[in-house]
Amino acid sequence: MVSLICTLQNHRDDVNWCAFSSSLLATCSADKTIRVYSTQDFTELPFSPLSGHGYGVHCCCFSPCGQYLASCSTDATTVVWKMDTGEIESVLEHPGRSPVRVCAFSQDSSWLVSGASDGSLALWDFPSRTLCRTGAVPDTTMVACSFTPCGQLFATGSTYGDLRIWDLSMNQLHAEKYAHDLGVTCCQFAPQIMKDMASSVVQFRLASCGQDCLLKIWLVSRISHTGCKMQLVRTLSGQSATVLSCAYSADGQLLVSGSMDKTVAVYEANDGMLLYKLNQHERYVTACAFSPTAPLIATGSMDKTVNVWRVEDGSGAESGPAGKSLPDEAAFASHEAGRKWPGHSRLMVSEWSEDDVSSWLREEGLESLIDTFKANNIDGAELLSLSKESLSTDLHIESLGMRSKLLRKIEELRMAPVSNGIPDEFLCPITHEIMKDPVIAADGYSYEREAIESWISTKSRSSPMTNLPLQTTLLTPNRTLKMAICRWTSSQ
Repeated sequence: MVSLICTLQNHRDDVNWCAFSSSLLATCSADKTIRVYSTQDFTELPFSPLSGHGYGVHCCCFSPCGQYLASCSTDATTVVWKMDTGEIESVLEHPGRSPVRVCAFSQDSSWLVSGASDGSLALWDFPSRTLCRTGAVPDTTMVACSFTPCGQLFATGSTYGDLRIWDLSMNQLHAEKYAHDLGVTCCQFAPQIMKDMASSVVQFRLASCGQDCLLKIWLVSRISHTGCKMQLVRTLSGQSATVLSCAYSADGQLLVSGSMDKTVAVYEANDGMLLYKLNQHERYVTACAFSPTAPLIATGSMDKTVNVWRVEDGSGAESGPAGKSLPDEAAFASHEAGRKWPGHSRLMVSEWSEDDVSSWLREEGLESLIDTFKANNIDGAELLSLSKESLSTDLHIESLGMRSKLLRKIEELRMAPVSNGIPDEFLCPITHEIMKDPVIAADGYSYEREAIESWISTKSRSSPMTNLPLQTTLLTPNRTLKMAICRWTSSQ
């Protein structure tokens, strides 16, 4: 069930964008202001509204830690605000002095990208607040931008109708030139990194919407350091006019969009099922955003209001089936969401007995290896430590195909939700143990601080999950996940 919990009516003109941090909601408007609210009770902060722009504000976004807010405007600037005081921290003047239409942070706050009405892009080194690189697509206006969760790529959309994937060197890795007829209006990557187990290719989901009245979901595959592939996975047509905005939930399971038909649509992101259609706005719905830590959606409109919605368990939605719940602060989806694991997987794999390993081999169609594993006393911990060399020299598995299949299955165990008792997102991908001090690395994944620091110091600065280079060794504390782990541990 989706319920309207409050309507914010402070703006004096069209609301153009909404953005959440873990504790704040920011909204910006054609009235030249940004307003900031506490998500505890949606009261406006004492330093709000922020009034540093000379013209209408098109977009705003929080740095992932929530310490800063960036906003961009027709005045050709992107302003960075301090969220403890509301003061201007810096003003970034766009090259060419063209109106800036969109801005977005990378997951680790290393980069800020801004796009302008002349089709130009500016990539800013955020820690130093300096312009790093520029790029451009001629004869169009940049209106959409989103970083991948690893922070090494970003997508842009323009009024020409194209979606493009760029790397941090401002190289175009892919151009989908007719993604939306008549123009793209918004795009956003899902928060999770995926991996094709067969090919080890890193993949991302990208949602986009446009003037063609459609919301589309794409699969973006990083096929090499110099190329990407985009595949259209699903087309959603739940709204009858131009779709102006879209956003993923924090777990990537829900997708919300706002339209010129004055409705807000909420979809199941994986199968595209329309769950809810909300009709409380009186004019075009121009903005929508999910909270990263609570079951909340904010939607902004040309009716000058911002509606805040709560998504709860239950049924009776205005349209669609039984209610779809948003997760609490701990809800970060696994890479293998939806896969059903056998009964012995209630334990961590490292705790499996030899019999559990035998059961797993049988379920995976590897019965021929059971006797070999029993003869060598392979339990769960030993299973996870097996390598290509040990399979050949120690276990004497001669078949190359069998060794390859087994290694793929073991890799699935390492990456999949192998414990129903302990939420998988609480386990460090390196140690496979419950995290005590989780931090977010440049690849967008959370790790135990000591484990990832050791990895970075002893390895070649590559991601433990994607094998791609880490663009920075900066580690951001994941306080939300830490609080969720503490609550869960206390409840056991």
